[in-house]
Amino acid sequence: MIRNIPKNPVLAAIDKDNLDEADSIVSAIKASVGGIKLGKEFFTSFGPQGILKIAGTDTPLFLDLKFHDIPNTVAGAVRSASKVIAPNMMTIHASGGPAMIRAAADAAAEFDHSPWILAVTVLTSMDDADLAATGVNSTASDQVLRLADLAQKNGADGVICSPLEIKTLRAEFGPDFKLVVPGIRPAGSDHGDQKRVKTPAEALMDGADYLVIGRPISALANPAASVTEILESLG
Repeated sequence: MIRNIPKNPVLAAIDKDNLDEADSIVSAIKASVGGIKLGKEFFTSFGPQGILKIAGTDTPLFLDLKFHDIPNTVAGAVRSASKVIAPNMMTIHASGGPAMIRAAADAAAEFDHSPWILAVTVLTSMDDADLAATGVNSTASDQVLRLADLAQKNGADGVICSPLEIKTLRAEFGPDFKLVVPGIRPAGSDHGDQKRVKTPAEALMDGADYLVIGRPISALANPAASVTEILESLG
């Protein structure tokens, strides 16, 4: 099973607990977005079969389950997802450490359709104060850089970062290291629980490869029109 390559940088996040609603949104936008992102809320509700129901086997898919466990368990999870769902990309937590990152990358490489392994650095809902509360005595930007370096050195294809770190990471890790960026909010939209944000055009100009956009698409009455507006803003 080999999925299509995303045709543009917009990945629509469809984290719904209603299968019919999710299916309706995906049907309306899949011809125009680069791909769709399905995460823990959707997966917990509907599992692999729910993902295959709404994404089929051809829609570009970002499987965002943020695996974080001992290396052997994460490797097994990557293999299972690759066999059953065959996503284009999937996430692990960089904070799982070098052995875990390497195990995930090696497991993905076993498949002809080898999905990108993307390491989550610092969640876009967190700022310096949140990190300090967890015992990390670094700024968010410093911690992102540290974890991205760990990810690249241990075989990850790229990272999940906030828009505020794109320029630094692109300069540090070169053009081939994938930067997949949540915390994207079109001008004038509600930031919600995101603390480190930029507009789609700003993030792409800074060097992002893919933009993860959720509520500004999925929460609106006309998701397809929202996608069109976002793509037009990218020029």
